[in-house]
Amino acid sequence: MTEIDLAVIGLGYVGMPLAKEAVAAGLRVVGVDVDPRKIDALNAGQSYIDDLTDADLEHMLANGFRATLDESVLARSNTIVICVPTPLDEDHRPDLSAVEGATQTVARNLTKDTLVVLESTTWPGTTDEVARPLLEASGLVAGEDFHLAFSPERIDPGNPKYGLRNTPKVVGGYTLTCRDRATAFYGQFIEQVVPVSGTREAEMAKLLENTYRHVNIALVNEMAIFCDELGVDLWEAIEAAATKPFGFHKFLPGPGVGGHCIPVDPSYLSYTVRKLGYPFRFVELAQEINERMPSYVVARVQRLLNRHKKAVNGARVVLLGVTYKPDIADERETPALPVARALLELGAELTFADPYVKEWSVDGTPVGREEDLAQAVADADVTLLLQQHAAFDLGMVEAKARLVLDTRGVLTEGERVERL
Repeated sequence: MTEIDLAVIGLGYVGMPLAKEAVAAGLRVVGVDVDPRKIDALNAGQSYIDDLTDADLEHMLANGFRATLDESVLARSNTIVICVPTPLDEDHRPDLSAVEGATQTVARNLTKDTLVVLESTTWPGTTDEVARPLLEASGLVAGEDFHLAFSPERIDPGNPKYGLRNTPKVVGGYTLTCRDRATAFYGQFIEQVVPVSGTREAEMAKLLENTYRHVNIALVNEMAIFCDELGVDLWEAIEAAATKPFGFHKFLPGPGVGGHCIPVDPSYLSYTVRKLGYPFRFVELAQEINERMPSYVVARVQRLLNRHKKAVNGARVVLLGVTYKPDIADERETPALPVARALLELGAELTFADPYVKEWSVDGTPVGREEDLAQAVADADVTLLLQQHAAFDLGMVEAKARLVLDTRGVLTEGERVERL
């Protein structure tokens, strides 16, 4: 049977770019997932990932890539990389069920000298304390019979400048030999590999990156609230501060945080610290501030309507952009959802416009989609700009909308336009 260079478990926004670059480097790659719909779509050349076009996928298939539900392919794979989701449960605690399931699948098919890498974001110690014992249940010993490493994903969906190949790749091994094996593997198709002393350091690096962003976003979000009351244009102040060529990095306020990292990863770090017996106060305060922003946005909508002698109840509100970041179709953890939920509870008549989202619902209740943006903003009592997709004609929105609340600071403030 044909030997496989790489098996990727989890064919989402992390796994597929990894598979794409590995195929481009000439590796024999197979993708493994538990969702038959994903398998069928990929093998038919239909991509569901923002950063992977159908043409990219056709090229991969032409060069030997296949997706499968069959875990037995892992037994003839030299390297296995686990790229499954690590969400939070209902109590905001890490949910490692997908990691545990994928690792157990690997263990059932593990052979000697295989390199196993975990890329899923998680708390420091997971590779050693969770993945290693599950893998060693196979009878093989990490660092002796097989190699084990952690390498955090750094995928930024929709980023036109930095992709997998030109983003430095952090790698930590269970042993130095494990690290060297993983470094050599990634070095085949990533320009710069950054080895660290162990898996815990690699796991912490990922959490530090996103906690840094989480805390700084919370800082400007809180400033947005009190700057409004002080009569200070925070957007102008941020741009002025950003002219300093050292010691300052620009972060912008918004309606809340979304995506696969910022709302989730810091909670993994907070969970780890709480196991030591005390809170991670910076993270928990940042979480509180960022989670408050959707309700603050709704309060600002209420205030804007009140100033024009209108109530939210019965008001026509159109949401512009319901994805978590501009120019992609990704809706994970989008702040548009809690904003819409609160507006519906107040009795607003809600519609949305988004070139990347064809259908959208809030807790099972469908929200009408506007096809004609100009007509939609002209008819709405208030337009709520949540995401500045490039496809939106912002000049037209400024000219035709009755009232606008701009949560992204991209419109010119005036009689009918307020910025967050």
